[in-house]
This record gives sequence, C-alpha cells and structure tokens, in this order.
Amino acid sequence: MSLRPVHQIIQPKPTIEGAGVKLQRAFGFGKTKEFDPFLLLDDFRNENPSDYLAGFPWHPHRGIETITYVLAGSVEHGDSLGNKGKMTAGDVQWMTAGSGILHQEMPKGDPQGRMHGFQLWANLPSSLKMTDPRYQDIPSGAIPEITDDDGTRVRVISGEFWGQRGPVEGVAADPSYLDISVAPNRRKRFKIETTRNAFAYVFAGSGAFRASSKPQAVLTESAVDPNAAPTYDVSNHSLVLFDRGDEIVVQSGDQGIRFLLVSGKPIEEPVAWYGPIVMNTQEELHEAVRELRDGTFIKHRQI
Repeated sequence: MSLRPVHQIIQPKPTIEGAGVKLQRAFGFGKTKEFDPFLLLDDFRNENPSDYLAGFPWHPHRGIETITYVLAGSVEHGDSLGNKGKMTAGDVQWMTAGSGILHQEMPKGDPQGRMHGFQLWANLPSSLKMTDPRYQDIPSGAIPEITDDDGTRVRVISGEFWGQRGPVEGVAADPSYLDISVAPNRRKRFKIETTRNAFAYVFAGSGAFRASSKPQAVLTESAVDPNAAPTYDVSNHSLVLFDRGDEIVVQSGDQGIRFLLVSGKPIEEPVAWYGPIVMNTQEELHEAVRELRDGTFIKHRQI
C-alpha cells in the first residue's frame, strides 16, 4: 500500500453568499486542478438565525452538480421544474444542473436555532454540460451507516465502502462521499483509489493525518465525542488535501474526530467559471449570460 502524503492543510474563509448567508468556504473559485472534479465546498454552520434565514433566493446553475448534506436544521428548496421539498438532518440532495436550472434554497434552524450543512460542487465533463437537469433526494434513513468493532462510524453517501454502496448513483465524477467518525485515540486506515483526487474536511474533534514520516495535526476549537450529540465549531475547521496514493492514515485525538472524506476521478478539461455557471470556454459562459438575459436559459420543459 502507498500512503497519500498531505499536500496542504487549508483553513476555510468566512464568506457571505445568497441574500446574506454567513458561511465558511473551504475551497472554491481557484485550485481547480488540485481538486478536480470538485469545484467548491461550503460549510454553512450558524447558531444565529439572522446569519442564515435570508437564504439563497432564486439563482441559476449550469454545467455542474451540487450536493447538499444537512446535519442540523432544515433546508426548503424549489426549482424551475416545479419541484419543491424539504431536507432535514441527515438528508442529502444531489442536483445535476446540466443545461440549466433556476432554484432556491431557504435554510431554517432546529428548535435551538442551529443550522449546519455542507454544499459541494462537482464539475460535469463537456459531454454532459447540457444534459437534462435531475434531482436525487436521499432521506437520512436511506444512507447506509457502518460501525466498525473499534467504534468507527461511516455514513456512505456515494461510492462503495466496506461492502456498502451509497444511494447516490449515476454521477459523472463517480465520487466517493463519506461522513466518518473515528473514536478517541484510534489510528485508522482508509483506502482510496490511486487515480482519484481526494480531500478530508474535519468539522469536529481533532487528530492528525500522517504525511511521509510525520503526522500533520488538524484541529477544531472544541472537540466532540463522536458517540454524543454532535456539536460544532464555526471558526477553525481544517481541509486536508492529499497527494496521490491508495490509502490515508488518521490518528484521532482524545475526543475523537469527524470528517468528510471525498474523492473523485479528475475530468481534466478547461474550466471557465462565472458564479454558479461552469463551462469549458469563455464563449460558452458569454452565451449562458446572454440566455439568462433574454429568457432562453432554461432548455428543459417546465411543469
């Protein structure tokens, strides 16, 4: 087995999106080669409703897939197809924007006013940029959760892991998306196919990922027992970007560690990016903007 070295540890940046939602951006709008096929990861964690209730009103997407994973609170959504629904704690929505869709996402807190979730953007190859939009709405109960003998827990959102396959299927990047909780003071190895780009996003507890001959520590300001009700810190999470290899090693701290482990096959195509629209060329971006302006952006039949 070959260990994946730690290429970089990144601290997320405070960002405001939508109609004024305060969130933490782990990566996005840059470094597309290192993260390919992924484009952006936002951590929208808040305990103050005024920081998130304005939400993400109607906006367009084209050429990408958006993956929303809710941990606390809820998100009501609607789109230009006439679809609408509500995601609650543990649910996932995988939206293939394809040729173009207009949608909105409006977060609401839990009874304590807490809101927490992630949104990941995955690129589409040129051959699928203009495919028909679609949704995969996955309730929490449909996501397999595996518990190892040492207390390690893994929710398999997509991809195959420890003999379980996640419910999200047919995604261009063929991603693996795992929510992993490692019990305190454990060393765990996780296999990742060598050809994939991969990163871990630590959002609770603390620990170290081994890089070459020495561990590289990652921390959050307040640790969490993975067996207790989750609590989170908003200001000091860590994203660990890995180099190539076929496994990672993590050593959990005294309170355990919880992180997303995401990997995907690189698309290796040019990226032309304008906000929520991601194409291959500037000409395609200009065309999308013209279509937004003249009302021809939506290519699919509306309900």
